[in-house]
Amino acid sequence: MSRRFVGAVAVGVALAATSGCTVSPDAVAGISVTAEGHLLGVMMVCGHHIDGATLYVDTDDVSKQVTVGSWTADRPLTPGLVAWTLDAPAADWTTTKSLAPLTAKTTYTLSGWTKDNSWSASSITFTPADRDRLTPGQVRYADISDNGDESAITVSLADFKAKACQKV
Repeated sequence: MSRRFVGAVAVGVALAATSGCTVSPDAVAGISVTAEGHLLGVMMVCGHHIDGATLYVDTDDVSKQVTVGSWTADRPLTPGLVAWTLDAPAADWTTTKSLAPLTAKTTYTLSGWTKDNSWSASSITFTPADRDRLTPGQVRYADISDNGDESAITVSLADFKAKACQKV
């Protein structure tokens, strides 16, 4: 019996050691725009909480990622939908790094996080051209197909709210 216990502990430790590089997603990040053309961060929190969001230049080399904006919610975001302006002050949010101007033909990623790294939000990657194609009431986010492939889609805010958490 003790060999089984020791073996089970060893397997558990090995799994924990090899899976510690990612934080489980518990929310879905997206972008939208206001009627005035302001860029919005949109987050559907699915079960636990999210504390903030960061927008950075997307690159394969993590050491070369440049943060272009960062926001911390005044209170943890609990399950439900939240949206806030990224390029102007937003109620209930503290801007920890003001949004730098977005550059044409540059790819950006918006992601959500928790202060203790317990949860994350699946991220959305976009370019300024992708943003420019959005109209108020639309959300662009990364959808995961049944076979695990990820692709950016644009849906109504109501569809985002209804479907975003189904595959998290």
